Amino acid sequence: MSSYRCVAFFALGLLFITLAPQIGAREHSKKKAPRGEKQTPAQSEEATRLQIFLDRSNFSPGKLDGHYNEFTRKALALYRQSRGEQPKSPPPDAKADAVADVDRLDLASVEPVFITYAVTPADLQNVGKLPASVKEQAKLKALLYRDPADAIAEKFHCDIHFLEELNPGKTKSIKPGDQLRVPNVEPFEIGEVKDLKPGSEVNAPAANDLPDEPEKTPEEKPAPPQNPSAASASPPSIPSVKIDTKANMLAVFEGDKLVAVYPVTIGSTQTASPIGDWKVQRMSKWPRFRYDEKMLKHGQRSGHFYMLPPGPRSPVGVLWIALNKKGIGIHGTATPDSIGHSVSHGCVRLANWDVVRLAERVKVESSVSIH
Repeated sequence: MSSYRCVAFFALGLLFITLAPQIGAREHSKKKAPRGEKQTPAQSEEATRLQIFLDRSNFSPGKLDGHYNEFTRKALALYRQSRGEQPKSPPPDAKADAVADVDRLDLASVEPVFITYAVTPADLQNVGKLPASVKEQAKLKALLYRDPADAIAEKFHCDIHFLEELNPGKTKSIKPGDQLRVPNVEPFEIGEVKDLKPGSEVNAPAANDLPDEPEKTPEEKPAPPQNPSAASASPPSIPSVKIDTKANMLAVFEGDKLVAVYPVTIGSTQTASPIGDWKVQRMSKWPRFRYDEKMLKHGQRSGHFYMLPPGPRSPVGVLWIALNKKGIGIHGTATPDSIGHSVSHGCVRLANWDVVRLAERVKVESSVSIH
């Protein structure tokens, strides 16, 4: 490993270590997480303002929920460090939902915090039946949103319970033309992920069934440039990715500059994410997924599997970033509420809106370090 990379890893380690006092206990639940004392609407609005600011800056807090939660504090600390600031650690007796330090942040740029959105027919086109059984899911042409609220919540990077809080009594029967109050983020437009409609890539290889990319021999590697002046010119920097498996955070670097951060879910003890240095091999939009329970739980491939169709509620979400290790990738998710609070089956999982933004930054051959 070069001295530069050693320094880079050390610096990243220090960057995440500063977050240690802010990391609380993690648990995954589809129910509302305990909040402690109930916030006032004004407090919730200010917490959302910070979350939107970070989301717009590509230092994602994950799902927006109107609270100064764990990932909001992590994203804020990393945002400050990317600008050469030293984030303040919260006092030892600080409550989990204590107001974050927002000094010197241009939060006035987030105005209004909430907007009124009129539901369109297109919003409901990707809503459909989603059976719990994998066997039944494999029979479908696409794995769509469970209901309109599920679709609207994802479109606005929003916790579905928070959407319900913002729109009491309105989220159970959403129809075109309904007016909903939503966070003022750049919407995640599922139709822009790819021109192809969900289900149209049924004959494409499963994302997690692609072969490893073999290492090139010296003869296969491109020859160095013959022009000395061209060799001395600085090539454009290829963005790199570093994933901290303890902090559940993925960081994107351009050279040595931290430019984006996203919360992630990483592998379990049985199917751990592969520690080491990898490269982006390819990207697949609307991927199919080979659901092999033995492989997912024990890392052993079997002949009993289901081929799941693509869609926003596929286990790998709307996009798969394949690494040069078979079956391992960075991908979206069917359950954005689980990001950072559960485990995956060896891969690295992001919210769909975050994995699409990540794909816009990285390239094939970008390095991916998992540590």
